[in-house]
Amino acid sequence: MTSYSLRNASPAKTRSDAVVVGVVQTTDGAELAPGAEEVAKAYGRKLRPLLATLGVTGKPGEATRIPTSGAIASPLLVLVGIGPEVSPATVRRAAGAAARSVPNAASVALALPADTPALVRATTEGWALGGYTFTTYKKGSGDSAPGEVAVLSPAARRSGMAEAFEQAQIVAAAVRTTRDWVNTPAADLTPPLFADAVVAAAKDLGKGRGAPKVKVTVHDEVALAELGCGGILGVGGGSAAPPRLVELSYAPRGAKVHVALVGKGITYDSGGLTIKPAASMKDMKEDMAGAAAVVQATFAIAALGLPVKVSTFAPMAENMVSGSAMRPGDVLTTYSGTTVEVLNTDAEGRLVLADALTRATEVKPDVIVDVATLTGHMVVALGDRIAGVMGSTEVVEQVLAASRTAGEEHWPMPIPEIMDERIHSSRIADLAQHDWIRWGGGLFAGAFLREFTAGLPWAHVDIAGPGYNTGGPHGHVTAGGTGFSVATLVDWARAVSAEA
Repeated sequence: MTSYSLRNASPAKTRSDAVVVGVVQTTDGAELAPGAEEVAKAYGRKLRPLLATLGVTGKPGEATRIPTSGAIASPLLVLVGIGPEVSPATVRRAAGAAARSVPNAASVALALPADTPALVRATTEGWALGGYTFTTYKKGSGDSAPGEVAVLSPAARRSGMAEAFEQAQIVAAAVRTTRDWVNTPAADLTPPLFADAVVAAAKDLGKGRGAPKVKVTVHDEVALAELGCGGILGVGGGSAAPPRLVELSYAPRGAKVHVALVGKGITYDSGGLTIKPAASMKDMKEDMAGAAAVVQATFAIAALGLPVKVSTFAPMAENMVSGSAMRPGDVLTTYSGTTVEVLNTDAEGRLVLADALTRATEVKPDVIVDVATLTGHMVVALGDRIAGVMGSTEVVEQVLAASRTAGEEHWPMPIPEIMDERIHSSRIADLAQHDWIRWGGGLFAGAFLREFTAGLPWAHVDIAGPGYNTGGPHGHVTAGGTGFSVATLVDWARAVSAEA
């Protein structure tokens, strides 16, 4: 377990096993970033030719290790590229890259730009997330992370700095647990087991005097049938592991606003009878990333003590193939009473979200945000690092603003009028779940979900691309589950409570 500290100390004099400094790109070549002035002074005129000899450019993701030979107190100096601009986003990415570039060290000092609360947060989150590893299933894999990490800041004692530092650790822990859940094999995180994990996490959060309390209610398959949640039951009917609907409530005294979070929790998606190609199934344990994100965001909001009432709804199901699986052409009656003709069993996420969204409207929140790895169309449109956001204009703008401070990329998407016509194209039910038109499928899904929001302010966040990283690590994002949207949801909740 790594312990973190925020200190006003000289990076040239600290005796940590390694000191990390930033490098920026300039028209005159690479230069050490703010925070490393004393290191630059210690090296003096030798620094610039040393950087040139080592080929250091300062480009993002670049990391260079230099034995100091006594030039500074630490035996190892790690230079990490920030790029041409110093900002929370670039510093967060640089800290993440640094976390993977420091060899086994008992202690590390981070002397990256950190003279504002936003930069302290970025440095702390970047390091904590960039060094994440998932080793649960690897034999003999110990924790190689440093035991002590010091964030060095000349403004460490200023107002707001310690608070930003502590909050960054809470958010990073929530993101890391989200990654753990997403990375867990589907056989070990079925809907019942996922629900159990949420209950256990809530208990851990509530331990100790003064700890926040988050109420958790789990609806099993019997309760779902009594409620009439036909969307969740329809999707989960083909699996031997029955579905669940997990509902969380955090209601602090003095809450200024009531938000509802809804997250897609398909613990494994085979595509059902509209089965996926074999190559497309290997990572489908990640289809519950939305549910993991909204649950952990709720816990982080509670741990931070934000004055926000949060009602969270996480429908969980496994979309499998069997004699009891839903068929193309079936009609499901959702919790709202709306009937839906199923035309593609691999478009199952919107069915479970339909029930959960209606449940969310019943608690009368001021605003609803849902998060889901919903459509491949959004990946085609925006790539695998950017989430699409659609819904009520004001809420979409709020989510986009929060994403910028959180360091997660989102892009606004429309719900064109033609989509309303397409979702009402069924000849035998109130809504068509899918229409097999290739164009605008992600927008179709958004229009479909809107039908279950009762006209409340709402935003839909499609994280099909950035929710799971199938490539190598970049910045503070590691391979596999990314925990995407947790930080954005927390920043959004903080912002809407401040505006209330």
